[in-house]
Amino acid sequence: MRKRRFSHLGLTPPGGGAEAGSWSTRVRPRACSHATLRRRRDTDLEASACDCTTEAFFVPRRSSRHEVEEHSISEPRINERIRVPEVRLVGPAGEQVGVVRVEDALRLAQEADLDLVEVAPDAHPPVAKLMDFGKFKYESAMKARDARRNQANTVLKEIRFRLKIDPHDYETKKGHVVRFLKGGDKVKVMIMFRGREQSRPEMGMRLLQRLAEDVADLGSVESAPRLDGRNMTMVIGPHKKKAEAMSEQRRKREDERTAKKAGKSAPTDAPAAAPAAEAEPSAS
Repeated sequence: MRKRRFSHLGLTPPGGGAEAGSWSTRVRPRACSHATLRRRRDTDLEASACDCTTEAFFVPRRSSRHEVEEHSISEPRINERIRVPEVRLVGPAGEQVGVVRVEDALRLAQEADLDLVEVAPDAHPPVAKLMDFGKFKYESAMKARDARRNQANTVLKEIRFRLKIDPHDYETKKGHVVRFLKGGDKVKVMIMFRGREQSRPEMGMRLLQRLAEDVADLGSVESAPRLDGRNMTMVIGPHKKKAEAMSEQRRKREDERTAKKAGKSAPTDAPAAAPAAEAEPSAS
């Protein structure tokens, strides 16, 4: 399929001038013998012997990288980038100054050594505020980072038991359940029955109830034990939310870190006190 420029027809781009794009043609064969004759290297093909149709189509101009970056900027307009005749000005402390010309607002910003930031561009007139834009960006980034840190999704952990589980294995698996609940995650406890154990579902019920009682101070049963084929499942949910559990764990780690630093600094202070104690008898 061939494509060539189609400017000699004098067509104008739809919805704009020549900077929006250009017209081109596409040769659409219809029972055409061009391809066959070209393969035979026949160069004496007459134009009248061809039954092609030529259609015109518009090729839009691609946006430059500078334009794409300019449209993708999500930051508010500041200072000279604000191109409106007047704005509703807000002072640095939040006080309402009123509707002023943008030149006067820029002059006030320069006198206060601050930036004029457009905070509500869709308002009529737009709302602009006097602030330190660098400090504002830094505080916004810190708030976004704290929000991502505190944002936590509860995860459903799964742990499996056997009906005839050893006491030591039970304590080990119970420790995992306790760790998951302290971390703010839900736990799906599953008991797998084998062979004739399927005829004793009451034993699995007692095992799950025992586990729920052992971790009652950390979580409660959200889904009662139910039999699902060869397995019996139960879901235990934590009392604390995920964000609270994460903040508590972070606080504990910080306390442990400070305690380690205090423990390391204590032995260095002890030798300094020993010569002072030896100097007292000699003075007497």
